[in-house]
Amino acid sequence: MKLNGTYQLLAYADYVNILGGSIHTLKENAEALVAATRQIELEIIADKTKYMVMSRDQNAGRNHNVRINNSTFERVEEFKYLGTTLTNQNFISEEIKSRLRLGNACYHSVQNLLSSRLLFKNLKIKIYRIIILPVVLYGCETRLLILREERKLRVFENMVLRRIFRPRRDEVTGEWRRLHKEELNDLYSSPNIVRVIKSRRMRWAGHVARVGEERGRIGSWWGNRRERDHWGDLGVDGCIIL
Repeated sequence: MKLNGTYQLLAYADYVNILGGSIHTLKENAEALVAATRQIELEIIADKTKYMVMSRDQNAGRNHNVRINNSTFERVEEFKYLGTTLTNQNFISEEIKSRLRLGNACYHSVQNLLSSRLLFKNLKIKIYRIIILPVVLYGCETRLLILREERKLRVFENMVLRRIFRPRRDEVTGEWRRLHKEELNDLYSSPNIVRVIKSRRMRWAGHVARVGEERGRIGSWWGNRRERDHWGDLGVDGCIIL
């Protein structure tokens, strides 16, 4: 949505985010939004409005306050937007931890079904794909995974698959043992969770590319193997979000 002639306002239901490349730009955009809401008799509640500075410099914006119409907004280090945790350093690790916690809760709610001898394995796999996997993959299109996060995701998926395919009796010793990763890959015979995420990221990138330049661009996900290099804002050091 355009604000002051550029695309700097993200709105979904009652979630409204204002983006700006500086504190000054953020204040201008916020004042424009306040003026527009007054025309339709809406009011911005200062107690529920927060702002965050996304920058590699941890001290960026420390000496500034966002104050509009005698209301001062609180600065936060992280917040949830549409179910996704955003941090001022744009670390993906906290969001991965949150997704895995929710995935574990979902897994424990259906683990009796996954270990039941009355259900076929293909039905159990469908339960995993339909009930558990979407919880873990929510918002995965914008995540640039590092090797540590990939391992955490693979460990989680292997835990679920071991519950589905159950232990196997060793042909030599006759003892029951848990399945190895290679055996799980052969039995599952589908792309693992990391490959699914990378595939969705490529599909999402294609959607963005097809949007066209007329819709504008605010920022882009990027980075190397260092965790902090996940966010690149076009032309500025940090992105300020209200």
